[in-house]
Amino acid sequence: MRTVEWDAAEQCVRMIDQRLLPAEFKLVSYRDYRQVAQAIQQMVVRGAPAIGAAAAFGLALAAQRSRAANKDALIQEIHEAAATLSSARPTAANLTWGLRRVLDAAERGEGGVEAIVGAVLMEAQRIADEDVVINQRMARYGAELIDDGDTIIHHCNTGALATVDWGTALGVIRMAHTQGKRVHVLVDETRPRLQGARLTAWELEQYKIPYEIIADNAAGYFLRSGQAQKVFFGGDRMAANGDVANKIGTYMLALAAYDNNVPVYCVVPTSTIDLSLAHGGLIPIEERNADEVLGLQIDGQAVAPGNARARNPAFDVTPNRLITGIVTEKGVVTPPYEKNLRPAVEMPG
Repeated sequence: MRTVEWDAAEQCVRMIDQRLLPAEFKLVSYRDYRQVAQAIQQMVVRGAPAIGAAAAFGLALAAQRSRAANKDALIQEIHEAAATLSSARPTAANLTWGLRRVLDAAERGEGGVEAIVGAVLMEAQRIADEDVVINQRMARYGAELIDDGDTIIHHCNTGALATVDWGTALGVIRMAHTQGKRVHVLVDETRPRLQGARLTAWELEQYKIPYEIIADNAAGYFLRSGQAQKVFFGGDRMAANGDVANKIGTYMLALAAYDNNVPVYCVVPTSTIDLSLAHGGLIPIEERNADEVLGLQIDGQAVAPGNARARNPAFDVTPNRLITGIVTEKGVVTPPYEKNLRPAVEMPG
């Protein structure tokens, strides 16, 4: 099933609760956009493309639950809902991108309230459907970069769970496996929420792709010893020059790969590329609750002292010089990104 989808019978948004995996597979339903915003903030749903689709469906809920008497009042309510949803997580470009697309559809819509409500839902559904097609297109381009027998280090989770379906970087690996290539994945745990150990490992088991979980700080060992041939990860927001904000730890992984001449590939749909930002230093970085770091326990005992404090940035920025290629639905973009990335984004189709 899809990670995020509209339930037409129940008139609600349904999604997989990713906080519970792999121990429990549970579907949750939301009938209010405020609940969707909370689900995004609490990481019930996560991954830039999935967040974008969830937010779009959140606006569909806002439109359907509205009691506005006319088009102008309805659009005002939709804008208010968009403000709430956009504040849920600041880094992911697809969040504001999805909201903008739905808002534009509402403002362009003709007719009365009922017609606008329909236009909003139609655009949200279009975003979800397009995501699946785009991911599979990226996967085919990216799979050409993988050789038979490759061992690949993968950071965070970029599979079907991070998108509406199929995935970005993990979708590339999945496509290579489907094509018959023998691949092995070294899965970074991805602290502090362990999206690699929990979610990527779970997905790889579903696809029957061989994998091993490694501590984030073990990646350098495998790269230096020649036991990994490629590094793949996704992105939450990419600047116009190819700098990319991705899950914390990506920068260190890319540095280690670069130092050992191992190719590094970032897989993102063009909707994740923010051409309004000249470089990665302008990307807003979300800092999450310190409890995600301090809550670590071993044998039932807290690791940190009771009065410890912590910092918890959710993302870091990997500079473009460390990235071998950027895989998009329009092809693989190579350096210089300052010259080549914008034309790829603006290319029709």
